[in-house]
Amino acid sequence: MKKNNENTNAFLIHISAFAGFMFPFGNIITPLIAWQTLKDRSLFLDEQGKEAVNFNISYTLYVFLLSILFVPFALGSIFSNHNSYINWNNFDFNFDINSHNLFGFLGLGSLTGIIYIIGIALVIIASVKAREGENYKYPFTIKFIK
Repeated sequence: MKKNNENTNAFLIHISAFAGFMFPFGNIITPLIAWQTLKDRSLFLDEQGKEAVNFNISYTLYVFLLSILFVPFALGSIFSNHNSYINWNNFDFNFDINSHNLFGFLGLGSLTGIIYIIGIALVIIASVKAREGENYKYPFTIKFIK
């Protein structure tokens, strides 16, 4: 396979992670399909495909775990005015964000947003590096596929 065509295919494997913005788990499924169809053409495509799939699985796992951490803060804020009991006859749904719940919404919400931006930046960097023919390794990636 020509080197230029190989680099373009590696670029497409990495950049295909943006399909996650179009359909659920597209950031995993699309690079996985691209890698599976191109992995036999060269060792470079096989390595970059594994790297892209491993990163996107790890990234999705990190965002999912961070989202799970957000749930107790949200529920605590909703039910914060009900001390030890809930009066079902006079139940008011109060979504009160005060100083002790501020970290739950702004802190974890901001952290999730920062992780999304970092993920987008890493996919772009990996795509550009692959287009140049460099073997890019994502940071903080769990090696699910070896």
